[in-house]
This record gives sequence, C-alpha cells and structure tokens, in this order.
Amino acid sequence: QVQLVESGGGLVEAGGSLRLSCVGSGLTFNSYFMGWFRQAPEKEREFVATITHLSSGGTDYADSVKGRFTISRDNAKDTVYLQMNSLKPEDTAVYYCAAGRHRIYYRSRRENDYNYWGQGTQVTVSS
Repeated sequence: QVQLVESGGGLVEAGGSLRLSCVGSGLTFNSYFMGWFRQAPEKEREFVATITHLSSGGTDYADSVKGRFTISRDNAKDTVYLQMNSLKPEDTAVYYCAAGRHRIYYRSRRENDYNYWGQGTQVTVSS
C-alpha cells in the first residue's frame, strides 16, 4: 500500500519560513517524480513545484513561488522537501505532495500525471 505522509506545516508570520517534508512508503521512491500542490479555502488546487526522480533532478516552480520556495529530495530517505521562505498570507493553504511514474527526468505541473497523493498539511501565514 502506497502512502505519502506530509509534515512540517503550521502557523507562521509573514516573512517567515517553513520546511515541509513528505515521506513515501510502499513504492520505489526513486522511480517517481514528485510534486507539491496547494489548495486555499474556496479555491482549486494548484501546482507549486515539481522535481524529477533524481536527487539532483531538474525542478519547476509556479511563478507565484519562484525564488522563494525550493523543492528537493533525498532518495535515501524516501523523502521530498519544500523549503518555503519569505512566506506571504496568500501562501496560506493545505499543501499536498504527490508522486508520479513516467520516463526518467520527467516532471509535471499537471495533477492528472500523478498517481499517488498525500493527505495534506496546513500552512497558515499571518499578516
């Protein structure tokens, strides 16, 4: 049974930082590209960041977080991270990690490309 478990969310003031973690189990983690998405209240879920299957893999970011967020992974720990700096109130959302299987060096902004999803972790940024 595949599981993705996020952690690291919480309440932070604007300008602060958080690091989210997502641990995978039940899958060959280094065979999957990974992504982070988020859903704010009364809004659709949106893409945040993605990384290829390699720890040194290519990355892609939504324009709204580029330069502030960094996605990385440690395949030895079956974990993907999202380092979030200079947080803004508009970053408030539930953050989800997701895993997808495709050709090597693939990464994706599209939800439909992902096979597995975590339950999410709440991030709240106060002004």
